[in-house]
Amino acid sequence: MVNEKRVTAERARLRFGEWLVEAKRASRDQVVAALQQQKQTGGRVGEALVRLRSLTEDDLVTTLGEFLRVDRVSLQGDSGIDYELARQIPETLAKRFNIVPIDRTNGTLTLAMADPLDFQAKDTIASRFGCSVRPVISSTREIQQAIEKIYHGSDVQEKRLRDLVEVVVSTDFAEGAVVQEDEDLASDISEVAANKAPVVRFVDLMLSQAIQSRASDIHVEPQERKMQIRMRVDGMLREMIPPPRRMQPAVVARLKILAGMDIAERRLPQDGRIRVKAPDRDIDLRVSAIPTIYGEKIVTRILDRHAVNHNLDKLGFEPHLLEILKSNLSQPHGIMIVTGPTGSGKSTTLYSALNYLRDPRLNITTVEDPVEYRLDGINQIQTKPEIGLTFAACLRSILRQDPDIVLIGEIRDRETMEIAIQASLTGHLVLSTFHTNDAPSALSRLAYMGLERYLLASTLNLVVAQRLVRRSCPYCRVSEPLTPEVMRHLGLNPKEHPGATYQRGAGCTSCENTGYAGRLPIFEFLPLDTQLRQMVIEEASEAQLRTAARAKGFGGLLHSGALRVLDGHTTPEEILRVTYIEEPYTEEDSTDAGAQNQ
Repeated sequence: MVNEKRVTAERARLRFGEWLVEAKRASRDQVVAALQQQKQTGGRVGEALVRLRSLTEDDLVTTLGEFLRVDRVSLQGDSGIDYELARQIPETLAKRFNIVPIDRTNGTLTLAMADPLDFQAKDTIASRFGCSVRPVISSTREIQQAIEKIYHGSDVQEKRLRDLVEVVVSTDFAEGAVVQEDEDLASDISEVAANKAPVVRFVDLMLSQAIQSRASDIHVEPQERKMQIRMRVDGMLREMIPPPRRMQPAVVARLKILAGMDIAERRLPQDGRIRVKAPDRDIDLRVSAIPTIYGEKIVTRILDRHAVNHNLDKLGFEPHLLEILKSNLSQPHGIMIVTGPTGSGKSTTLYSALNYLRDPRLNITTVEDPVEYRLDGINQIQTKPEIGLTFAACLRSILRQDPDIVLIGEIRDRETMEIAIQASLTGHLVLSTFHTNDAPSALSRLAYMGLERYLLASTLNLVVAQRLVRRSCPYCRVSEPLTPEVMRHLGLNPKEHPGATYQRGAGCTSCENTGYAGRLPIFEFLPLDTQLRQMVIEEASEAQLRTAARAKGFGGLLHSGALRVLDGHTTPEEILRVTYIEEPYTEEDSTDAGAQNQ
């Protein structure tokens, strides 16, 4: 150990900045500027180079590894960390030294370190494990993310839940039944039972696991002989550890207490909210309770503002579609509608549009049910139908508040749409959402509601349909060929894409062996120009509007998804899961296209 310290100290005599210049990793001017900033702000010269953007964080870590002659190890994705080994040191110690034990082989512990020269950390870990330590270098960001996953990852929370359930089953809580097996499960729920330590801990762990897993919803569903708990991750439901049968009424009561609901009312639907304190942020939970034949079902929507990016440029629009969207948002009046089913990302798109439009010179007002995300500088109104504060009632008052831009959370009836049309005709820009399968069907459904087609044609500027598809995991994805049959189902001509491949996730710890991590949107645009407006007035069918849009180069959701497959972002199965095949590509399509070109 003494020799190692002496060799490292001798190597450190050659200043890192000088070595960077000699190795041509940075210019002398860049190093001088970093040294000047280092004198002002402190820290290390490498950190100053990153702040000045002379080096990226990854470049710095790789360069430091070469300088110190230690291996560079990435801790992202399926990094090969032995989690059981890593958890043998306390979390406080890992955070104090910024270290993560990776594995132990032949009596040597491989230790990922942000600072391989921290001999106190190496000596502490060596004495704790009773073996020699081989340091490797990783970035501070990667180590902090690994520490969070090791000690607070969803698998950790699941294990804690499972252990808690086993303990509760074997204790007096299970024997001192809240209810008897042959009684109504909801009849004897009490606030006392809901506040018992096992129930409180179970609910806390359940919420924590869902947040760590990036879940958007938690479903607590009573069944005839058990309770089923599922969380929705990347749009798909997956099962969680259920509570013991005798805890089930108390778990429901606990959630209702946290959400500020009336635990004595079990016959009518209720809504409530919970605010959860996370380590670095607050998370809002929207709770809905509804009676079923076996008891109350609770659905909790997790609203993590920090997990949503409201930057219009980073939502995933194709460049030409983004330009069309911004052009329509710059219009002084008119209506833009975003359509799609629940959970398709409509609210995120609209909030991103508001974020793009936000300007101190503009009066922007929203009417929502509920207000999911709060934006500074925007007047947001929560509807309350029980006291008569409906969308229509709010809109009538808003139009007397001198608005420039109005966002309607959802068009639910003819009255609301009529007021939106009036607002548009009087010089306001109106944004809203609607529930239809694609963009052309939104026009026919609005007409079906009894709205005059000439009013729709004169006020609608743009209809956007969207869906969310799961993204292939970036840490374990592998290339696979696209077969001609799959390409035809995606509406692609196999002859135009010879040798095309897509990226499929093989499954790793980062994506919990699902092959997917995160989601991305696919879009269908229907901007109304003079021709399409005339078609609306003439009562053109959905099919005719769709054909006209395709002729103008605006593909459907399937086309947008096919492009994402070719880009390597998702899989054909995902696209075909959320879209429908209008017409599979055939050889006749190629023949028809050739005849038209002639």
